[in-house]
Amino acid sequence: MQAIVDLFRIETANTDLMRAQMRALRNQVPLLYVILAINSTAIAVTYLGVAPNWLTVYPLGGLLALCSLRFGVWLRGRRQPLDETRLAAKLRLTVGLAGALAVGFMAWSCALFGYGDAYAQAHMLFYVGTTTIACVLCLVHLRAAALLVTAIVTILFCLHVSRLDNQIMRAIGLNLVIVSAALAFVIVAYYRDFTRLIGQQVELERLSRENLRLANLDTLTELPNRRSFFASLDQAAAEAGAGGQPFVVGLVDLDGFKPVNDAQGHGAGDAVLQEAARRLHAVVGGAGVVARLGGDEFGLVLRGATALAATGEAICGALAMPFRLPHGGTAQIGASIGFAAYPEAGHKAAQLVERADFALYHAKTHSRGAAILFTEEHERLLRTQSVIEQALRHADLARELNLVFQPIVDARRGRTVAFEALARWTHPELGPISPAVFIPIAERAGLITRITAVLFGQALAAARAWPERVALSFNLSMADIASPQAAAALVAAIRASGLPPERVILEVTETALIQDVAQAQTVLETLKASGIAIALDDFGTGYSSLSYVHRLPLDKLKIDRSFVSEVTTDPASRDIITSIAALARNLTLDCVVEGIETDEQARLLKELGFVLMQGYHFGRPMAFPDTLRYLDSEAVRAIRPVQAVA
Repeated sequence: MQAIVDLFRIETANTDLMRAQMRALRNQVPLLYVILAINSTAIAVTYLGVAPNWLTVYPLGGLLALCSLRFGVWLRGRRQPLDETRLAAKLRLTVGLAGALAVGFMAWSCALFGYGDAYAQAHMLFYVGTTTIACVLCLVHLRAAALLVTAIVTILFCLHVSRLDNQIMRAIGLNLVIVSAALAFVIVAYYRDFTRLIGQQVELERLSRENLRLANLDTLTELPNRRSFFASLDQAAAEAGAGGQPFVVGLVDLDGFKPVNDAQGHGAGDAVLQEAARRLHAVVGGAGVVARLGGDEFGLVLRGATALAATGEAICGALAMPFRLPHGGTAQIGASIGFAAYPEAGHKAAQLVERADFALYHAKTHSRGAAILFTEEHERLLRTQSVIEQALRHADLARELNLVFQPIVDARRGRTVAFEALARWTHPELGPISPAVFIPIAERAGLITRITAVLFGQALAAARAWPERVALSFNLSMADIASPQAAAALVAAIRASGLPPERVILEVTETALIQDVAQAQTVLETLKASGIAIALDDFGTGYSSLSYVHRLPLDKLKIDRSFVSEVTTDPASRDIITSIAALARNLTLDCVVEGIETDEQARLLKELGFVLMQGYHFGRPMAFPDTLRYLDSEAVRAIRPVQAVA
């Protein structure tokens, strides 16, 4: 019995189902009223003049007035959003009205039935059957209403024909019962399938939303990902272009993250990224969007940011605080930020990101650990770099590039042990361009490997003219140690030149190494296995050098000139240099001190135990022919005068 009662209940606990039922009824119930009005008017016309007007016209007028009222209500409802709070009440009202209309129309039909002849009664039977089926089909998504209409029509009609002394009518009533039972079965089965379908649709929508969320989410940090960032940026640009508030694009790069990740493991690196994301979100809050673009780079979209300097300072300060690692200990990193403001830096999203990236590059190059806003000066630099990049792309590198060489001296013996090759470029129209300018541009533009190939060939040719005791020291870029193929090309060039690999020293910087320490280690080991010496240039200027220097196949450490400039006046500089020398001895590495400009610096460093030195005090960079004259002069100075025999 309870199961039968449940068939006539509204499933108020299933909001998704009620929402789907209301949407379906909004489309179908107006049709129900149209069918009722047309069919009922037709039956009234059949009985007009046969049955009294008070029975034919007036009840129909009242029923049609109610139908018209409800028809208008449903039509208005189709243009309005669903009221989630009244779904159950509206569905209950629909069930109640369906039952009331079924009783009203059936009572009217039964009252008219006895007045007509056989044709009129046949029309009435057709009207009851077809109208009932049509109305039930319109209400099929609301099981309670469809079953209630079916039950009311069947019961009232069967009660009416059972009182008639007509076997045919009774047979028709029995047929109606059978058809109604079948119709009820279909209603129940369809409703079950409809409920299951809605459940599946809800699950599919949930999965779709989850997939969309995951497609726009960085799963590690729970921040929006690169795709979501650019969608937010496009939206902000569109709104600003339509008269909305301006905004600022920011790119945040973690300084010193890769050494932490390599030395402490990916678990520690992930923990740092998660905490960095939390700190960024805490600083930015609801003032904008924070997204992870990939690796250790984050993107910001700050709407209407006026206190940009304070925001940048707060972000850098937050990310400079120590990070607690999962298995104990802490990590110290920093952050550099590039900002680009709309519309000053551009109107299009891609342009703003390009400007922010340039500002970030400028920050990492000149103001590491700070926030830089893209300005008109940066725009001029960017245009200049664009001109230089195009010039590089179309340059005759073999003719326009050349090398100068600076001696590396054994200060105790007073002789040159190597020359460092330094790149120079003279463009036919732009004139001389500093390597500090064109090398970074070439690296960013992917042109550096071509430059390396040309210059390395020139350097090897020059070294063949030097005495065997003089080695060649050549600088490599990030791209040159990015793959085993690049290392193989360097080895092949040395073999083709005929110069012994033992006379070649390849210098790499910390900045290049920390891009991918594991890959760099593989490439350097390949070079070392060929007999080439490896020197770590600018040692001490990067992050966490000690955490990975022992893992690399190094032969020399080159102490950066920044530690030498004040070595004679600053005890702290002397202590740092002495510590580096001790580290080199413990790792059995040679140590080269760069940037020596005075005799006083040279004497002090010699007293501290340093042997290999380089700087203007010993020789400025010189062209290849000058290296030969320099070596000849050095050889002459080394010859001691022969004492005359008495």
